Amino acid sequence: MNPVSHFLISWSVGAAGELDKKGRVAVTVAGVLPDVDGFGIIFEKLTENTSHPLYWWSDYHHTFGHNVFFGLILATGCFLAAGRSLKAAALALVVFHIHLLCDLVGAGGPEHTNWGIPYLFPVIRTELQWSGQWPINAWPNVLITACALAYVLFAAWKKGCSPVEVFSARGDEAVVRAVKARFNSEDANG
Repeated sequence: MNPVSHFLISWSVGAAGELDKKGRVAVTVAGVLPDVDGFGIIFEKLTENTSHPLYWWSDYHHTFGHNVFFGLILATGCFLAAGRSLKAAALALVVFHIHLLCDLVGAGGPEHTNWGIPYLFPVIRTELQWSGQWPINAWPNVLITACALAYVLFAAWKKGCSPVEVFSARGDEAVVRAVKARFNSEDANG
């Protein structure tokens, strides 16, 4: 699944979990950070036509950030970042595992490339695989992202916060104002 979908899903879990802003931000980051091992694609693309290409994405994506040990590190970081919140740490583990599940079922690459999840890496290098993995641009991923976006709009309207808060408090306030103005005016005229 793409990082934007992971971002929206993770923020939605934090918002539904009734966390404060620090907790929501920490949980959101925990749900996206497993893809840090995907940054190797930059170096792979830059060196693909050289005599010594670096296959950092092909060899390492879905490895270092997609195992239970990394999940435990994320939960610990989330616990500390959210002011020693056990709830935030637990939700970090939830979004981490949602991330893995989404990648397991819906991160298929071109030419039917099937990404595995090395859940117990580096202790055990066997990967979890699912032969029915659909491509990253398949309709189920679009539907999941649309559902997460619908919840984001609902949360902005009802809870007064949006995923924009991860980047900007003022931007978040502007999004919330715009969503409330749109949906509240509809309620008044409905």
